[in-house]
Amino acid sequence: MKGRIGLRAAWAYHRILDRLTGGRFRTDRFYAPTLWLRTVGRTSGIVRENPVVYLADNERLVIVASNAGADEDPAWLRNLMAAPETFVRVGRERLAVRARLASPEETAGLWPRLLKINPAFDGYRARTTRPIPVVILEPRREEAP
Repeated sequence: MKGRIGLRAAWAYHRILDRLTGGRFRTDRFYAPTLWLRTVGRTSGIVRENPVVYLADNERLVIVASNAGADEDPAWLRNLMAAPETFVRVGRERLAVRARLASPEETAGLWPRLLKINPAFDGYRARTTRPIPVVILEPRREEAP
């Protein structure tokens, strides 16, 4: 529990720095590459942005729905699966993406690379009985409004 509180505090601090610097502050200098994932609440309709560690895989971005090893998936994953076409922000760049769950084979191939950017993922896996989903964000053309 203490670790989750510390993690939430760190992300809150990161959120403040991101807003104060207009996206110029990047955690990859200090921790791991982080993007801002935009989701819309499936029942509330509220738009949220969550910081998520990512792996660049050619044109794709790969994220892990670890929820710090909690027994439930993060809310952003449920919202993302309900509305997979969304946007991410990497630094100051906004990208249109479509999310999908990685297959077990894709996950097995990506996992060693994900551990290089965040070794804590293995601890999260050990802490929970649920399979931790890996999500692939594929680029898409942004549709005109």
